[in-house]
Amino acid sequence: MILDPAILALSAGSVLTCFMVLYSGAFSAGILRRWDIGSGSEGQLVLERKTYLVSTLLAYAFGFEILSFFLFIHTAGRISGLFAGAMCAAGSLNVNPFGYPTLIVKLANVLAAGVWLILNHIDGRAEDYPLIKPKYRFLLGLVPLVVAEAVLQTAYFLRLDPDIITSCCATLFSSGSSALPLGTLWEWRLPLGLAFYAVSGAAIGSGLFFSIKGRGGGLFSILSVSAFAVSAVSVFGFISTFIYELPTHHCPFCILKKEYGYIGYPLYASLLGGVILGAAVGLLGRYRKRGSLTVILPPFLRRAALVSACLYAIFLLLSTLKIVLSNLKIGGY
Repeated sequence: MILDPAILALSAGSVLTCFMVLYSGAFSAGILRRWDIGSGSEGQLVLERKTYLVSTLLAYAFGFEILSFFLFIHTAGRISGLFAGAMCAAGSLNVNPFGYPTLIVKLANVLAAGVWLILNHIDGRAEDYPLIKPKYRFLLGLVPLVVAEAVLQTAYFLRLDPDIITSCCATLFSSGSSALPLGTLWEWRLPLGLAFYAVSGAAIGSGLFFSIKGRGGGLFSILSVSAFAVSAVSVFGFISTFIYELPTHHCPFCILKKEYGYIGYPLYASLLGGVILGAAVGLLGRYRKRGSLTVILPPFLRRAALVSACLYAIFLLLSTLKIVLSNLKIGGY
């Protein structure tokens, strides 16, 4: 294991988050079995007091979970100079078999943690805890993912060996790569670009419509998730190549570097924020007629849809500016 402050912080934070989520998961089992808001029993009062503690613990744990995703990628890029052949985080993550699985699980946890935090926020605003059981059922589904992340990340860090020769991003993501041939997406840049603008535009438009009219929340949520998927593929397929001004360079990590103005951070942050809020709109829309949520939820969902649409618009604007200002033309060099 490489003794690096960021690696130590990530490792300690991951283990602590894992324990906090495991404790909260055990507590959630009691909530699902014994919670009864209409009861004045001592057991119910104990559950109500403990839920404040658990919610606070999870708010910090999942807040760190989201921040650690970007810290993990940044750290992987920063230590790339220790490995022969690595040029960025792509090579560092390829040093052993646990790098990319860790990244994928961390991404899933970021999305789920963001949605859970929104559920918890809404539940905390209501006096009758209308989402107490749904949010703890959701938490139980998160427990194995958080544990898997802690195990994978620990294994990845422990097996970092500076003597290992790895591959650079040009090799990993070229059209001839057997792992992830992102280079082949450049051949489909025109239809992919049309899909990117069409789906993103539809998501933004439906979000604005829902924020004004209060109708079509389910459609917006579906379009939001679709826009996230299409946008992610577009970053790999053609947006990054315009940033690099090289049609053979498809690395999703180099855009996080200083020489490219750290443009990857606002791109990825706006994309993640947009899909988290969009997914939350669809999930919470199922409970808009439940108890006190009839008053609280509709205005919140409209604001969430508006912010989500704005985040997608930021992603679309930044991507378009990079394409328009690039010296690389759509036809190639």
